Amino acid sequence: MSEHISPRQQDILALARQQGRVSVEDLAARFEVSPQTIRKDLNELCDSRLLSRIHGGAVVSSGVENVAYEARRLVAHAEKRAIGLAAARLIPHSASLFINIGTTTEEVARALGDHEDLLVITNNLNVATLLYRNPRMNLILAGGPVRRTDGAVIGSAAVDFINQFKVDYAVIGVSAIDEDGTLLDFDYREVRVARAIIENARRVILVADKLKLERSAPIRVCHLGELDAFVTDALPSAPLRDLCTAHGVRLVETDAAAGAAGMQEDGSSPAPREPLSRAEEG
Repeated sequence: MSEHISPRQQDILALARQQGRVSVEDLAARFEVSPQTIRKDLNELCDSRLLSRIHGGAVVSSGVENVAYEARRLVAHAEKRAIGLAAARLIPHSASLFINIGTTTEEVARALGDHEDLLVITNNLNVATLLYRNPRMNLILAGGPVRRTDGAVIGSAAVDFINQFKVDYAVIGVSAIDEDGTLLDFDYREVRVARAIIENARRVILVADKLKLERSAPIRVCHLGELDAFVTDALPSAPLRDLCTAHGVRLVETDAAAGAAGMQEDGSSPAPREPLSRAEEG
């Protein structure tokens, strides 16, 4: 850690790495200082490229280390749940699909609970835990080493396993999205699995909240133009929006309120209404 940052700034940075994001209001209350003092701290941390500013606070900007998985669950949770509901509506009954590691892909799995006759293949132990009791689903879990930090099954064994299949849909998450449309992640072993998933699916759906546009990661997964759909809470980037149009990527934008309104009383998602079909491609 840099010797040029103050003890309070070190604490702020530690909080950001634990939680994924920090807010000016919460930090001012925690450290009993003015919001102006916290904004100065955040600006200095951002100038050192340790954090990246967002409205009302800052997020981790590290290009080599991801935020802790449990903390990522708390970041933009309502937005991720709405994204999960919207993505689930693109998947019809009786479909086969891959779901990779990620807190947003977990929300898609949760929203698929009322679908009928699905075959789900995943390298995500959290997704498997959510779905394995569902009598309407056939679940296959990829084999290989398990990453303790998040329950991802990674490595060459998982890649070889996935290469045995050709499915209708892939639901993928990533750690960062570059302005040129490059999708990025942190672990090359996870990226190898993600690429195998993309290559062995007829249609690929990316699920990612807008904070992914404010982060960076070092390893290329693929390009936005290789996708069939991108489900997000909002896409403020005009270049990325233009890329979606140019490559025929279906863009679905939602928000937490819309997602909550679309839920049934028991917390499950409605039946799929807008499946991503071949008629939409091209």
